Amino acid sequence: MNRRSFIASAAAGMATMTSNAQGTSSQNAQKTKEYYQLRRYSLRNGAELSTTQDYFANALIPALNRMGMAKVGTFQLAVGPDTPSYFVLVSSQSAETLLTLDHHLGEDKEFLSKADAFWNATATAPSFQRVSVRMLSAFAGFPSLVTPKPGKRMFQLRTYESPSMAAHAKKVEMFESAEIAIFQRTGLTPVFFAHDLTGDHLPSLTYMLTFADVAELTAHWATFVNDPEWKTLSHKPGYTDPEIVSNITNLYLNPLPSSQI
Repeated sequence: MNRRSFIASAAAGMATMTSNAQGTSSQNAQKTKEYYQLRRYSLRNGAELSTTQDYFANALIPALNRMGMAKVGTFQLAVGPDTPSYFVLVSSQSAETLLTLDHHLGEDKEFLSKADAFWNATATAPSFQRVSVRMLSAFAGFPSLVTPKPGKRMFQLRTYESPSMAAHAKKVEMFESAEIAIFQRTGLTPVFFAHDLTGDHLPSLTYMLTFADVAELTAHWATFVNDPEWKTLSHKPGYTDPEIVSNITNLYLNPLPSSQI
């Protein structure tokens, strides 16, 4: 399957899966939805950390900005499996642009000059261990990434797996019809909500929240969990976790100095 066929197939699949979750406002539905690429770099302590950070700051982010991708996030895994790991989040209105990023980067002479130590690392002195890449598509009801205000911040990256396509659509419907609004009202600040288009645990969705620190995260989640509207919604038949969520992955990320998110 070529790239264009993949994109069309993925988009059509998501449209079918979420047909019951499109009861959001026509204003949201008419907005151009973004796509996201989330890269995870598995590293070893030592030179790989500084080499990769230098690559992000001086080669990758400037190149992506030249390509029109202005909001590039770079993060260090603070809590979660397989540390040390770095994450890169890139947003675009074009899925094909994200799918072909490495090809375009390889044609950018300025990028290749700045990226030399990372891009041409040898087997005896690698710049990373492995890279995993996920493609995501923004929810219709939350169509674009929201950059947090400058200042002290941390991020929570959560992935909800569902036992079926219908259950996935139901969880998206739950978010778009009420849950996102409850998040925002109770102090949970979203960065994005998205369908996972690729990965080993589909069907699933992923979203990111931001907080000043762990104390704020803990306090706002407690407010959310105890919110009367949330309690009613989460016990509504068809919306309960046992019916529509089979697993939750929860990661805590800290922004790297180069992060634009």
